[in-house]
Amino acid sequence: MTRIPSIMSAALAGYPKSSKCISRRCLHSGSYDVAVVGGGIVGLATARELILRHPNLTFAVLEKEKELALHQSGHNSGVIHSGIYYTPGSLKARLCVRGATLAYEYCEKKGIPYKRCGKLIVAVGREEIPRLKALYERGLKNNVRDLSLVDSKGIREREPYCRGLMALDSPYTGIVDWRIVALRYGKDFVEAGGTVATEFEATDIASVMESPTGSTEGMKYPIAIRSSKGDEVRCRGDYLVLKPEKHYLVRGNIYPVPDPRFPFLGVHFTPRMDGSVWLGPNAVLAFKREGYQVYDFNIRDFSDALSFRGLQRLVMKNMVYGMGEMYRGLFISAQVKILQKFIPELSPSDVLRGPSGVRAQALDHEGNLVDDFVFDGGVWEEGSRVLHVRNAPSPAATSSLAIAEMIADEVEKRFTL
Repeated sequence: MTRIPSIMSAALAGYPKSSKCISRRCLHSGSYDVAVVGGGIVGLATARELILRHPNLTFAVLEKEKELALHQSGHNSGVIHSGIYYTPGSLKARLCVRGATLAYEYCEKKGIPYKRCGKLIVAVGREEIPRLKALYERGLKNNVRDLSLVDSKGIREREPYCRGLMALDSPYTGIVDWRIVALRYGKDFVEAGGTVATEFEATDIASVMESPTGSTEGMKYPIAIRSSKGDEVRCRGDYLVLKPEKHYLVRGNIYPVPDPRFPFLGVHFTPRMDGSVWLGPNAVLAFKREGYQVYDFNIRDFSDALSFRGLQRLVMKNMVYGMGEMYRGLFISAQVKILQKFIPELSPSDVLRGPSGVRAQALDHEGNLVDDFVFDGGVWEEGSRVLHVRNAPSPAATSSLAIAEMIADEVEKRFTL
């Protein structure tokens, strides 16, 4: 039985096999001062921050998969965001801007490859120009570095094959393999004395009301986390990829001007650290929480999603948009037609079907996407000893070190570490 006095529930998945990883058997008698449930990039960044601040306490990361960072942390666009899009003063804005700086510093210090290739947010129609200028002003309010507006000539200087009327140039935007970053966080955590338990799917968190026979441990460690195996201690997006002989068409990130009528950003061009170029994603409902293939389906996950009033209202409000996304997901030529607004030379024969990612995104009961990070302890009895990260979509990877600082501050206050 693993009894833990204060636990923090965080993000997603996996761990490098060569690193210290304790087995489920070892956990039966394990007790820790703090546990982090979920070995994704936010969970690992938080565990790392906490153990560096409090080296005399004992910490564990509990992960349901065989390795760390297998889900959102390893299925994303790989962009280091600069913080342009987010509401000034919001957690997303503040944490993304600081997080980007911390991410670049961390990659430099640890020797993790990255590229500061920049991003253009391109207006292809005159009706988009006022929104683009408003986005520029928002970025300035968020203290995003080095922003500028460029005309069509400036666009061609930066992206010779891209066409547009005006663009917002963000040279501080970059790319990195976020799974490599997440695993490095995990390595730091283990090297500092932390314990990682994989194949531990936490299914219950409860108060321990009394000590086991002959032991005072229950009173010292009053929270128990139980796994699905009896131990005690999430919309999918489909990408296209450019064929290698067409990589020259894209130098850096090329994004559309966001349309406030719709809940998602839209398709974009994203170079990768391995030299490939991803195009997309679209945004369709995933029929399985961790379903990365078109035909992945889980009846329980699908039923849970459809029974939620918020999703029902989101679908009704965006029916035409959603049907369009599904159509473009099925027919490559339809998605390429959207992409040709930015790079006219692109043709359906230039692209192949690529990977998919699943974005865990909170909805409210009115069908609105929750636009900011959400952290709380809940209202149940164990709430004073638990901190949940309930909504941490993009740019959570970029913000991970800044999120970790904020969570660690909150944990120190709540749990009096």
